[in-house]
Amino acid sequence: MATKDKVLEILTQNNETPVSGEKLAEICGVSRAAIWKAINSLREQNCQIEGTTNGGYVLHGAADILTAELLQTQLDHDFPALAGSHLECFAQIDSTNTYAKSLLSKAGNLRNPDGTLTQAGKLYHNSIYVAESQTAGKGRLGRSFVSPAKTGIYLSVIYAPEGGIKNPAALTAFSAVAVCRVIRKLYKIEPKIKWINDIYINNKKICGILTEGSANFETGMIESAVIGIGVNIQDNPEVFNAAQFAGSIVGNASTTITRYQLAASIGGQTLSIFNEPEEELIKEYKSLSFTVGQTLTVHPVIGNNQKDFTAKAIDIDNNCSLVVQKEDGTILTLNSGEVSLHQE
Repeated sequence: MATKDKVLEILTQNNETPVSGEKLAEICGVSRAAIWKAINSLREQNCQIEGTTNGGYVLHGAADILTAELLQTQLDHDFPALAGSHLECFAQIDSTNTYAKSLLSKAGNLRNPDGTLTQAGKLYHNSIYVAESQTAGKGRLGRSFVSPAKTGIYLSVIYAPEGGIKNPAALTAFSAVAVCRVIRKLYKIEPKIKWINDIYINNKKICGILTEGSANFETGMIESAVIGIGVNIQDNPEVFNAAQFAGSIVGNASTTITRYQLAASIGGQTLSIFNEPEEELIKEYKSLSFTVGQTLTVHPVIGNNQKDFTAKAIDIDNNCSLVVQKEDGTILTLNSGEVSLHQE
């Protein structure tokens, strides 16, 4: 662990009780000069660290920075079953999804002939990748996802269970449920889901989810999935001036939740939720959806000759597909594509 991360961990654990530079140096096994350098580095990252008259340092409030060590500590505490999961954190990256997929492409086989995970499979299954910002964030259907620093979190998880992935469509839906659970628990507000992967608060989109699979063409099995999640925490003109329906969590809730707490909670809850009964998760997904009952514009993505059409959402089935009724009364089940509300 880097000295500044260890210093931050110690000051956080001491809960606004001053810790002397001498004590910090002793615990970290470094010089007082190294502690001073670490303190200044943390202050540059907007940590509110005060030097007291007796030579001690105290951290005021929660440190809203992202480090692998802080994320790992939070993850291990909140999700013991995931303790020790591989985790990486970046100040900036092109795309956490792109990075995770590149790791999988270089990893070789994730499974042995008997279906059990190889060493690479064990390493990357349930792994988490978090970034402060992305230069080439990815949205659905080839869109970009604007990912500025300090105002959101951007993360990807790799899910590569033994036996492969049986219902890929459900992964996106259940990930949306996981994010809603975290927001409700941490911020005490009620998010809703627009089929299939957008999370809204007060009619504003605050989160998008992109799931990408990796298939084995010999077996026909979907070996693994990379699930990317981007959350707007604070308002940012770079995002909201260009997107009328974009919103943020803090625009709707007053909170002291740090970004590393949110990132660890979302990563851990997403990976944990896949172990729950699908039937119950589908019920929860439907209860969180505000799409059913709405008149929609449907944008098909399969087939070159299909055009947008208007339909009313009447149900979400047990495969997380959207059931709609066209204006001529025809009932269709959508397992792909995109929908927008009429005012969007």
